[in-house]
Amino acid sequence: MPDTIHEQVKQEAEKVLLLGLSNHRKPGELDPAASIRELAGLVDTAGGQVVGSLMANRDKPDPAHYFGKGKLEEIIGIIAENEADLAVIDDELSVRQLNQLEEKLPCRVIDRTALILQIFADRAVTSEGKLQVELAQLSYMLPRLAGKGKALSRLGGGIGTRGPGESRLETDRRHIRRRIGNLKAEIEEIRKQRTVNRDRRKKNQIPVLALVGYTNAGKSSLLNGLTDAGVKAEDKLFATLDPVTRRLRLGDREALLTDTVGFIQQLPHTLVTAFRATLEEALYADLLIHVVDAAHDNLEEQIKTVHHVLEDVGCREKPVLHAFNKADLLQDPLDVRRYLSDYQPAVLISAKTGQGFDELLEAAAALLPEPAVTRRFTLRQEDGGVLNRFYEMGSVLEVRYDEEGMSGLVSLPGRQAELYRQYLSEYNE
Repeated sequence: MPDTIHEQVKQEAEKVLLLGLSNHRKPGELDPAASIRELAGLVDTAGGQVVGSLMANRDKPDPAHYFGKGKLEEIIGIIAENEADLAVIDDELSVRQLNQLEEKLPCRVIDRTALILQIFADRAVTSEGKLQVELAQLSYMLPRLAGKGKALSRLGGGIGTRGPGESRLETDRRHIRRRIGNLKAEIEEIRKQRTVNRDRRKKNQIPVLALVGYTNAGKSSLLNGLTDAGVKAEDKLFATLDPVTRRLRLGDREALLTDTVGFIQQLPHTLVTAFRATLEEALYADLLIHVVDAAHDNLEEQIKTVHHVLEDVGCREKPVLHAFNKADLLQDPLDVRRYLSDYQPAVLISAKTGQGFDELLEAAAALLPEPAVTRRFTLRQEDGGVLNRFYEMGSVLEVRYDEEGMSGLVSLPGRQAELYRQYLSEYNE
């Protein structure tokens, strides 16, 4: 058996049955029918073959079996009829629900969270991505092991089973916790290095733009279109997992454009936590470009999902430019006119054809903070109020006091430096 997350053996496509509740919907989530369609896309991305789906008519899950006992009998029949190898539940199951369903159903059972974690494990490329995925998987699995042989027996192969491997999971919970601690420490070192890199960019006054959005909205295609990045762009969910940064020209300024992992409804909390070091790229960006699939039937729910995740990682106050992508797929551009108005500032683009790129770059340049300039200042004693303004508007890098007044170095936005030019002179290092 593979000993790590990433040593995987190709298998024939598993036959997958999708299961959910028709009336169970949390605020801001897709309607159940749309959610099941999205789940089918996730299964396809994971390499499975959907052979059927069933939506039980319930307002909330049964605390023990998720479905009612009568519905379980119907599900058992559908599994037999379709020779399904796997049942995927469109929700995150409790430990009790997962155990009960495994006891009752004649096939393997995983939930939406395990499926998403599987896709992340399959698609992680960099050492950083692999560390973060392993942390997320172990954090998800730990409460579900509880020393039970049955939980370990599920790791024989197939969607949702390719995890850290039997050699680790057969050890006791203390060892798993120790591994989680080590992974967190390694990821924290990565986070510190990212902080150093961000500080260097800030010192060099290079603005950073981060592409964010729902998975498969076209972020990687947009990065390729704007920068010739050559990033692999597929029509699959989570086609890009590891962040990519490229240089971008915005008028007379140079900027950095970063592609980030796509979001999705019910994004597992373990993933949000594990990928916090990566998601901080959005937190510390000067501008977020929220790429939206303008041709998607549930675009508004997808927008709200992205907003929710951004708030969760601390980006509530960050300036956002909405880029409504896939204009080439719209029957009528007027179909998105309301959204362009509701989510200002916004532009309509096509990453495939280049439509709207000039408007996008112009809008992004206008939303970026003005570049700062460093100047020497000389103030009289009575100009103390001006020095206070320097502290408020920029960064006072150096200040000296003498009998005549104050002098030093200040970094100010160009427009503010022009307003106070009578107190300033050129600075040459």
